[in-house]
Amino acid sequence: MPDFIDQTGRKVAIPAIPQRIISLVPSQTELLFDLGIRNEVTGITKFCIHPTEWFRSKTRVGGTKQLKMEIIHELQPDLIIANKEENVKEQIEELEKHYPIWITDVNNLEDAYEMIEQIGIITGKQKPASQMLAAIKNNFALLETHSSKLTACYLIWQNPYMTVGGDTFIHSMLEEAGFNNIFGNKKRYPEVTVSELRTINSELLFLSSEPFPFQQKHIDELQTQLPETKIVLVDGEIFSWYGSRLLKAPAYFNSLKSAINNRP
Repeated sequence: MPDFIDQTGRKVAIPAIPQRIISLVPSQTELLFDLGIRNEVTGITKFCIHPTEWFRSKTRVGGTKQLKMEIIHELQPDLIIANKEENVKEQIEELEKHYPIWITDVNNLEDAYEMIEQIGIITGKQKPASQMLAAIKNNFALLETHSSKLTACYLIWQNPYMTVGGDTFIHSMLEEAGFNNIFGNKKRYPEVTVSELRTINSELLFLSSEPFPFQQKHIDELQTQLPETKIVLVDGEIFSWYGSRLLKAPAYFNSLKSAINNRP
């Protein structure tokens, strides 16, 4: 097999179809499973909760930002799949001294498409990857569109509250879903106060299920301070997982918009 160029521009030598893969990214672990890969995946993180059977049976190599190097060395992988944002640069640099590491960098839907295609090629699953991409693109083509977009703020964290800027994958998904990210002019994950939220007067406030697990009690707390804003709990995996979970995103976005439009 030829050398591959990963999404950070690094050349990665992968001489054969990998037989001992470690995935350090939950959404890409799920992707590997949905591409039909099974025994070749030997290690995952403690946050790789999908599929359940892998979460219960595969060797866990720590968290996405706290890897257990000794376990990784025991597994002797012939490919590690990492992510520029989700994994720690210094840990990846240490691991790449020993193993091929393909690093993804996904900030929008096109990046996600490229990632799925490349992982399909690298793992010898080019056909199912192509079929998956065709299905995802077809589903997104069926998304309901409206001429006017509701403004939305998407919170990922509490204490302090943190939102998403215009250079994130979540921002890209908000736009694809038909919402106008009111903090789209910011970068990455800026902090925001309730006072700012009141000032910007966003029509919608989305509270994500991850990484902070917002619940109804958080809606109740914020609603008293933001009486004019519709506050909605949303599925964080749909908005932030950029692998095969994209198959489910358009239908979720349509149902979310329908629920918002029908809400008093």
